[in-house]
Amino acid sequence: MATTPTSKRGTWNTKLGFILAAAGSAVGLGNIWGFPTQVADNGGAAFILIYLLCCLIVGFPVMVAELTIGRRTQKNPVGAFKALSNGNPFAALIGYWGVLCGVMILSFYVVISGWTLAYVFEEILFYFGQEGWAAYFGDLGNGPKNAIFTLFFMVLTVLIVTGGVSQGIERATKALMPILLAILVILIVYIFTLEGAMDGVAMYVMPDFSTVTGGLILSALGQAFFSLSLGMGALITYGSYLNKKQNIVESAAYVTIFDIGIAIIAGLLVIPAMFVAQAGGVQIFNPETGALFSSTTLVFDVLPEMFHNVGGLIGMLLGVTFFILLGLAALTSSISLLEVPVSYVIDEHNIRRKKAAWLIGGIVGAIGVLVSFELGLIDLFVYIFNEIGLPLGGLMICIFLGYFWKTENALLEMKDGYETVETSNFAPIWSIFIKYISPVLIALVLASVVWGLIAG
Repeated sequence: MATTPTSKRGTWNTKLGFILAAAGSAVGLGNIWGFPTQVADNGGAAFILIYLLCCLIVGFPVMVAELTIGRRTQKNPVGAFKALSNGNPFAALIGYWGVLCGVMILSFYVVISGWTLAYVFEEILFYFGQEGWAAYFGDLGNGPKNAIFTLFFMVLTVLIVTGGVSQGIERATKALMPILLAILVILIVYIFTLEGAMDGVAMYVMPDFSTVTGGLILSALGQAFFSLSLGMGALITYGSYLNKKQNIVESAAYVTIFDIGIAIIAGLLVIPAMFVAQAGGVQIFNPETGALFSSTTLVFDVLPEMFHNVGGLIGMLLGVTFFILLGLAALTSSISLLEVPVSYVIDEHNIRRKKAAWLIGGIVGAIGVLVSFELGLIDLFVYIFNEIGLPLGGLMICIFLGYFWKTENALLEMKDGYETVETSNFAPIWSIFIKYISPVLIALVLASVVWGLIAG
């Protein structure tokens, strides 16, 4: 049983601070390279339109649910489900699963994030003619190098989380998110001036509806769910720091729009950049399958080669700026991933924030070092905790809220900050989605992932 908290629970200082922090949780490496490559592989704007629809019918309702659970209980995911379960011991398992997913996803996420930092050095060293050292920093299979950058990134994340909600997370994301957006725009403006960029733009904005299949729709559903950082308790945790004056529905809408916007803007950078690389003689399509190379190959092989081909100071600055962009996107997500287990340890085990952050950070860092040397674990962890874990968590959240805690109680909580919510058009529509439509669609995503394993 939890003891009395060691300190007053933190809160967001401003509405903007929360929105940027929650959007930062959602905006990660998946937005910057995962979404654009999904678009390029799946009919351009046809995929974008389906993705937008999926964000509205799955992502937004579940986000509202998570934020409401968090603010109602003002606890971490485990404590939240305990508080609302009327003594049902199984409800807490939903929270435990979210915390576990957060820890395990972060354990490989920091390795990939470390690659983005290493490539900043790769670009600089290549510019100065140190091709041997550049190759060293650009070698994704270099275990010792991976471990060093993994631990560096983990320490950076811990330092921000130790600052608390307002002075650490909110302050960091209010600085990082505008910088991230500015870097995106600057890179897009320059890439658009290069040969081949407009071919990429044409692919991006022209819909090819002939590619629309059931599989594509499920891919868009999965991308929408994963990109909004749902199902692992991050938004329950962030919601627990909301004050009662904040309109949960409005805030969730802003976060959803911000996340979608960043993903779409990132597509305007990455897809034209791929075609610039192709115009420069770099192969971007797999000659055996005709499909784009994997996201990892595109980001850490194809695009660096394009930056090298641009050459000179401009090429180096492009490369450095691009990988700083990736690092910033990764950092805003790693902060929320770490905050979930840290909040759990603080609330349920009465441990002070600084100690909790370093304790959990140390555990995650140790697993990250193991992953640094055994990169095959990334695919395993992605499959278990990302592709299966997150939709499973989201499905359980929908079922718990819709059939155990009840949507009526959730709407009562939303009245603080949105007095007319119960009589609005939102209330019946959201209730139907969270009880019926969203869980069915999430279950389809989950079933398709499991079926892919069985059939494959």
